[in-house]
Amino acid sequence: MLSTKKPAVMRTIFTRRKPSITARMLRTRHLRVSLVRLTFLLPLILYLAAFYGYPLFYSIQISLEKYDLQAEITGVTSFVGAANYLADFQDPTFKTAALHTFLFTILSIVPQFLIGLALAVFFSRRFPLSRTLRVLFILPWLLPLIVSGTIWKWLFNEANGLINQVLYGLHLIPVHFSWLTTPGWAFASLIFVNIWLGIPFNMVILYSGLQTIPQEFYEAASIDGSSRWQKFRYITVPMLEPVIGIVLMLGFIYTIKVFDIIYVLTQGGPANDTQTFATWSYTLSFGQQLFGQGAAQANMILLISLVVALFYLWWSRRSTQLI
Repeated sequence: MLSTKKPAVMRTIFTRRKPSITARMLRTRHLRVSLVRLTFLLPLILYLAAFYGYPLFYSIQISLEKYDLQAEITGVTSFVGAANYLADFQDPTFKTAALHTFLFTILSIVPQFLIGLALAVFFSRRFPLSRTLRVLFILPWLLPLIVSGTIWKWLFNEANGLINQVLYGLHLIPVHFSWLTTPGWAFASLIFVNIWLGIPFNMVILYSGLQTIPQEFYEAASIDGSSRWQKFRYITVPMLEPVIGIVLMLGFIYTIKVFDIIYVLTQGGPANDTQTFATWSYTLSFGQQLFGQGAAQANMILLISLVVALFYLWWSRRSTQLI
């Protein structure tokens, strides 16, 4: 009678082949899954490359070239390295723009955050019309910046602006006082408008963070006899720390590159009294046709924003490790 059992050698061969076949199938499956994932990510990658990657690359490229109106007409440029950056640093306007950018950023972020936090804490308690009031506070943030700037330009109008009419009626200012063309007051007016625009953003993000804090913490603190200030200091602020970091970082990046409001209200004037890095970059590029220097100035803003973002990531990771 013939045996149906396979020889030991054959059994060993087939046994050894099975893992290789299984590994090959796993690799093929993994490749298919990777291709499917890449297919879903491809539109996003193309979008980022076309609308972020290429403009950034082009901005860096022309910042390293002598790119002015003549080069734009002839299409011929020459490589100058860091000459555009050095020219920006040596320009007398650089110090003025740097100081204004620093003051504008700090004096805008701090009040925006403090008022936004106060409103977030206020609206975290339920009371009649709380939702309606929240919506009204968010409206300035939803308006296009050009529209907001135009409204405020009318409010600050020296002839028939509402602000002048009210303050003149109270005998606080002289007749036809010009807010946007008076040195000092023009810069203060811009800061006031930017604070008004930024409060809703701070309020919304901080309010969302407050909703994630468990109420049991406050109940336990009340049982221990803690005051409202102690609850805020030892519960609210520590629990909101990650959200506060995000708000301040995004607020800094947004404020340092503000252009719309400044351009609509003052265009950097009078006599560079409201000139910042953002408006100066525009003036260099489209006012003086020094596109290389304008791109270099814009890249400086990008570099500062990148440094702040990296610092936030370091701080966030360090805080997580400490916890």
